[in-house]
Amino acid sequence: MNQPGDIISRLSEQGYRLTPQRVMILSAIENSDDHISAEEIYAQIVAKYPQVNISTVYRTLELLKRLGLVTETDLGGGRVRYHSAEKGHHHHLVCQECGAIIDLDESVLSSLKDTLLREYKFIADLRHLAIFGRCVDCSK
Repeated sequence: MNQPGDIISRLSEQGYRLTPQRVMILSAIENSDDHISAEEIYAQIVAKYPQVNISTVYRTLELLKRLGLVTETDLGGGRVRYHSAEKGHHHHLVCQECGAIIDLDESVLSSLKDTLLREYKFIADLRHLAIFGRCVDCSK
């Protein structure tokens, strides 16, 4: 596992300026224990840096996604969340009834990835995936 600040170092190493806004956005992502939305990042930053614009947050997230430094996951209901790619890959089971989100280890889908390659000649990108359904409690 990489140390905090690695994502900031990697961005700098790739020649991108580390503006105060970008550093705060990167810090918000790295310091989040869970996935974080653009709006949550913006709320954290605007308290300290009132001049920041929500569009700056979205542009920075797009850049980080393009560089493979963050992953974006649509958890349903308009809940797009971001997660540092350095924190590892995992997947989510999302209950469409109660909204519960259960983390699913990456290894659970490795046989699916192998099957897609073998049977369909398709290389699936299964780094961060949300699977929708109903949890056991809602199925009762």
